[in-house]
Amino acid sequence: MHQSPSGLQYKIVKKGHGPQAKAGQDILLFETTSYRNGQVLYSNENTTSPVKVLIGGNQATKAVDEALLGMQEGEIKLIVAPPHLVKRKEYPSNVHPDSTLVIKIILHKIL
Repeated sequence: MHQSPSGLQYKIVKKGHGPQAKAGQDILLFETTSYRNGQVLYSNENTTSPVKVLIGGNQATKAVDEALLGMQEGEIKLIVAPPHLVKRKEYPSNVHPDSTLVIKIILHKIL
């Protein structure tokens, strides 16, 4: 695993192709979020419905926004996000606010 200056740990599981994603672009992604023990909190990975996110548009956590930068279509990235990078206004009932989360991101398409 590599670590960015923010404390985000990441590993590219599968390389993508084409241009790199930049701040201000809309993308479609699949993701699976879990605790470090493997307990899945959210996943749309096995659906046909990717989530649309504006990179840098406060639509995702800081961890996901940071991880998306530079990704290419088809790329799969595994990130380990410390609590300060996954803070949000509201937490789903199954997510503790002080959790380190493991997130698998699949960049489906850059729009």
